[in-house]
Amino acid sequence: MTILDDRQTWNEFERAPRLQVGDGRVRAVAPSRRPRPQRPAGAAIGYRGTGVLVSRASHRRRPITPMATVGLALVAGAITLWLGLVAQVGGVSGAETQMPGRLAVVQVQSGESLQHVARRVAPDAPVTEVVARIQELNELDSAAVDAGQTLIAPVA
Repeated sequence: MTILDDRQTWNEFERAPRLQVGDGRVRAVAPSRRPRPQRPAGAAIGYRGTGVLVSRASHRRRPITPMATVGLALVAGAITLWLGLVAQVGGVSGAETQMPGRLAVVQVQSGESLQHVARRVAPDAPVTEVVARIQELNELDSAAVDAGQTLIAPVA
C-alpha cells in the first residue's frame, strides 16, 4: 500500500464517481465543476463598481450626501488657508538685524573656521549672511580657511 499525500488523495476523491441514493436505486451523478476563469494567467481581475469602499457609520440613520462631503472639504480648505495666512503674517516679529556696512581686513586665527570669523567680526548679524558676504568679497569657493589668512569682512 502506498501512502498518498493530501493533494493526491483529494484529486482521487474529486475524480471518483458520485452516487446518489434515492427511490431504492443507486445512480452515478456527474461531478460538479467550477467554471474556468475567463482571463489569462496573471491578468487583473475585473471588478464591478468603483472599487472604493465607502464607510457606513452605524450611528447615522441617513448616509452622508456628496453635498455634505463637498461642504466639509471646503471648510477644511478654508481652515488650512487661514492657518497658512496666520503663520505667514504672524511670524516672529522682532527687530531685523542689519548686515554691517563697514568693511575691514581681518586675519584668521588658529583653529577658526569661516563661521567663527563671522561671529567674531559681526556678533549681532546673522552668521550665514556674514559668511556668504565674506565668501563673496574674497571670491572663496568654499568655507575652508587657513590660519593666518587675511580676509575682507563686514564688521560691526
